[in-house]
Amino acid sequence: MLTDLKVNKPTPIAFSKTLKSFKRDTDIALTIENLVKGKPILIKDFYSDGMALLKDLHTHLNLKLPNKSFIEQQAYRSEYFKLSNLILLEVTDQKLSAKKSPSIGWLEKFYPENNHFFLTFPQIQGLNSAWQWYKNGVSIPVLRNKMHPYYGTYFPTRFEHLSLFDNWLKHYSGAKKSAIDIGIGCGVLSLLMVQHGFQKVFATDINPNAIFALSEFMGNTKLSRKIELDFGNLFGKWKNQTELIIFNPPWLPETHNINSIDNAIYYNKTLFPDFFEAAKQRLAPQGKLVLIFSNLAQITNASQEHPIETELADGNRFQLEKCYKKSVKKASSKTKRDQYWRSTEEVELWVLTNM
Repeated sequence: MLTDLKVNKPTPIAFSKTLKSFKRDTDIALTIENLVKGKPILIKDFYSDGMALLKDLHTHLNLKLPNKSFIEQQAYRSEYFKLSNLILLEVTDQKLSAKKSPSIGWLEKFYPENNHFFLTFPQIQGLNSAWQWYKNGVSIPVLRNKMHPYYGTYFPTRFEHLSLFDNWLKHYSGAKKSAIDIGIGCGVLSLLMVQHGFQKVFATDINPNAIFALSEFMGNTKLSRKIELDFGNLFGKWKNQTELIIFNPPWLPETHNINSIDNAIYYNKTLFPDFFEAAKQRLAPQGKLVLIFSNLAQITNASQEHPIETELADGNRFQLEKCYKKSVKKASSKTKRDQYWRSTEEVELWVLTNM
């Protein structure tokens, strides 16, 4: 299956000799003016020059845009994304050309035959961070193990929702012959189910990198015989009924055009109706449907509608067995964002059964 998949990776930008460059003594105001006009800027001398320019860009945007409410922060990030992605770095022979650049293994892994191209500075930052996580691993407390997330694959940085699910699994007394995990990300929920005795987990994701990641993590171990992967939307090719269906969907409604990584964060209008319709066909009569969600959309005023509550009220397919909630830890004092809503944020674990 993996031979048919293509990894999601930043698209190389063709070489051009007409780019304006930036270094420490370049006029900052003129450089940002060029960015605002949509003109790309090349970081040619030192990698740190790009870091300095990004800092100056934040200063510029902080003077221009409010950045307090959740909606304002989304607008700020959108503008920063647009301008910062006009800042380019040159890649030559799978290495960054700028002096004192980080060594990023993904460049060699993803672009073995492309010896000269550009990527944007944020793309390079993303590749660099992802390489460190992949190389060094990320500790997942409920697994008592490290994951090595692949580039472009969602992995948890907060664990309250995982603790909720782990605790629920400890008390689960139903059949454990099979389960379906929708949207695996880096695979934590599937691994937890195997850890708690499920004989077979059928897992899907619409991100090919998630399939690559978990397949590589499992290798030829016993896990690879217990977790079967499919690259596909929602239930993919899995048609048979099962005792347990797990879904940790995005927690925020889509408000703008999103990329593949954002699919783990934002949901569109059809996601939940499509999911519940398909889940009804695949949940065994005495089975359980478990969704991991949050009140994030409501407390940030992104939406007043709760898609699970809407389904229970209007869907006539499932009934509520139990909803467990857990408060989220306060935001780190080191964060620069005003995350006032974290004091009222709760993660939720919804257990539904057939009507």
